[in-house]
Amino acid sequence: MGSIEWRPTKLDELGYVGRGKSRHRPRNAAFLYGGRYPFFQTGDIKAANFYLTDYSQTYSEEGLAQSKLWKPGTLCITIAANIAESAILGIEGCFPDSVVGFIPDVDKADVRFIKYYLEILKLRMQNISHGATQDNLSLDKLLSFDFLVPPLPIQRRIAGILSAYDELIENSQRRIKILESMARALYREWFVHFRFPGHESVPRVPSPLGEIPKGWEVKKIAEFADFTRGFEPGSDSYKKESGIGLTKFLRVGDLSKRDSGLFIDEQLVQGRVLKPLDIAITLDGSVGEVRLGLDGAYSSGIRRVDVKDRSRLGWVFTYQLLLSDASQATIQAHAKGTTIKHAGSAVAALEFVSAPEIVIKKFETTAAPMLRQVLTLQEQVENLRRTRDLLLPRLLSGQIDVTNLREPAAA
Repeated sequence: MGSIEWRPTKLDELGYVGRGKSRHRPRNAAFLYGGRYPFFQTGDIKAANFYLTDYSQTYSEEGLAQSKLWKPGTLCITIAANIAESAILGIEGCFPDSVVGFIPDVDKADVRFIKYYLEILKLRMQNISHGATQDNLSLDKLLSFDFLVPPLPIQRRIAGILSAYDELIENSQRRIKILESMARALYREWFVHFRFPGHESVPRVPSPLGEIPKGWEVKKIAEFADFTRGFEPGSDSYKKESGIGLTKFLRVGDLSKRDSGLFIDEQLVQGRVLKPLDIAITLDGSVGEVRLGLDGAYSSGIRRVDVKDRSRLGWVFTYQLLLSDASQATIQAHAKGTTIKHAGSAVAALEFVSAPEIVIKKFETTAAPMLRQVLTLQEQVENLRRTRDLLLPRLLSGQIDVTNLREPAAA
């Protein structure tokens, strides 16, 4: 650390620390919700990358009255369910008492630095929070941890370097959402509303799924694609590091992050491997998740969609078809089980309106560049995250002199 002094400091010595508020019981009273005030929950914080702007619930005026509105720049820290997850409020919002808010003293702390330091402490916080029914990190436990803090200018420099990576990540993720929305909108326009190029001259005819363009047919997806199930090698087969003769192994819960950190012997795979342009869908556990851009062997809760007739099912069309409201409704309707859902029977029931080959080819030509760009951006995001995660512990321990360290360039 050289001549720069890094001091062990408690969080409440660096600014204001307080729990969120949700005083009303029962918490699920309908009149508390549906208004204009964002209500951030632990799952929203876990899902956020750096800044917290997305939410699944809002408070009404009555909801706000029994809670508290926190300002942008507040660091949100989860202390129940998802332990020690954190994100910085990008907009005003409320959160419950399962979340702690930290507002820095501007003369003592950079909120971004504190957010990054929490990543260093996260595992220790999680280890002391295990409970019989639900994990819980009390406010007292949170305030017992030392944050090793350098002078404010060094905090800002370190935070600036790391946050530059996160800003690039968020920019790429915004572009991904836009491209995915464009491809989804195009699919709906052509294959749900049937407003494809030249639709004006094609009459509609009755079908089991309602009126469809003449010359189109209602078909089963299973006629044109196989759903190849993964396998379970057994936990004894898992390796924590890559090496010669090993391949990445993906489980259902790993699809969103596209990595598990687990590897298995290639000899166990027997062809059940996903490549970036393969479509994967979960039919056990969290059923109905559809993903592209995966790489590695995969578990039995996942199916690889192997298209047999690409004149009827192009890869982009198939991906959008499985994401469609109709396909998702069929999958959920076939999901059985109390603790773990199983929807393998949905494969035989999935239907679609099959368009002429010329329409499918035109759609693929139009939409494929969007999804290829999505895959490129996803790879960039993973590379940025890996670099940031390698830098983070070294910067946060003072091992790296930040004076001449450059921030990453924009993509």
